[in-house]
This record gives sequence, C-alpha cells and structure tokens, in this order.
Amino acid sequence: MDLGAKKLLAAEREGQRIAVEIKSFVGKSPVRDWENAIGQYSLYLKILSKRESDRALYLAITEEIYTSFFQEDIVQVVLEDRTIKLIVIDPIQEVIIRWIN
Repeated sequence: MDLGAKKLLAAEREGQRIAVEIKSFVGKSPVRDWENAIGQYSLYLKILSKRESDRALYLAITEEIYTSFFQEDIVQVVLEDRTIKLIVIDPIQEVIIRWIN
C-alpha cells in the first residue's frame, strides 16, 4: 500500500484490515509534530475512505511520547472526539503496548 508515505504500513489485526502511520515526534517542537501528524492522518484517512474503505487507520507513537506529550490538553482536545486511532509502541522491545480506538 503506497499513499506517498514512507512510513505507512498495511496489515491485519484480528481479521480487520488496518493501515498504520508511524510518527516519531523527533522535531524541535512536539506541537509542530502533532500538527503535521493530524494533517497527514486526515489526508490518509480521506484517501483510504475512497480506495480501501474497509481499512482502519491508526497513528503509531512511542510509549514515551504517549505518556508525556499526549497527556497535554492540546492533544487531548483533538483525541476526545475519537476520530484518531492510536497504537502505542515500545520501539526497543518492538511490541505494541496498547490500542486506543
């Protein structure tokens, strides 16, 4: 699956088709990284709805970013409408910590 993104992965989870956008949040500003992530997520979600409407889109972030920056109001206000699905990962152990729908 290629939507022009280098880090968009197609997979399955318990029989559900998913796409995963991986974001590292390594820029100088986590707020700016968040703005970019929201924009990319919205774009990919729109494209998926036309090309592969049965595939759910998830944004993958590290546990470190989730426990620090993702608890801030600027993130929570966007997440409260539940339109962005998250996968929280441990990149060192290469495991998924949690799925947030």
